[in-house]
Amino acid sequence: MSYSWLPALLAEIAEVAGLDAALALAAARGGTRVRIPAQADDDHWLVRCVGRKAADAICIHFRQGSNRPRGVYVEVPLGRTANARRVMAQALARGASAAEAARAAGMTERSAYRMRRRGRLYTEDRQPRLFD
Repeated sequence: MSYSWLPALLAEIAEVAGLDAALALAAARGGTRVRIPAQADDDHWLVRCVGRKAADAICIHFRQGSNRPRGVYVEVPLGRTANARRVMAQALARGASAAEAARAAGMTERSAYRMRRRGRLYTEDRQPRLFD
């Protein structure tokens, strides 16, 4: 499944821990620099934010290829941007006009035209639409 409509870090997290975890992380910590530990305790903010299974997947992902046993720091994109893109993509996929999709997402009409031109339209099951 492609998450190209998300900012790069959130797409990476969605691939390993699921879309809900990526969006929850963005909503809770978006716009800030956070430390992703090598392993999170049960009372760690990451576990409380996304759940044990998703937190473990995120920790493992960022631990791989890293020589930092205490974890890594990442800049989490603003959650409203990711959610707005998702709302816009879904509205466009349902056939809304660029103006309607922009109003629904709280973004500009220009962004809607750009998203449509780049082919980042998704159906309700979040699969790319290939033949529109």
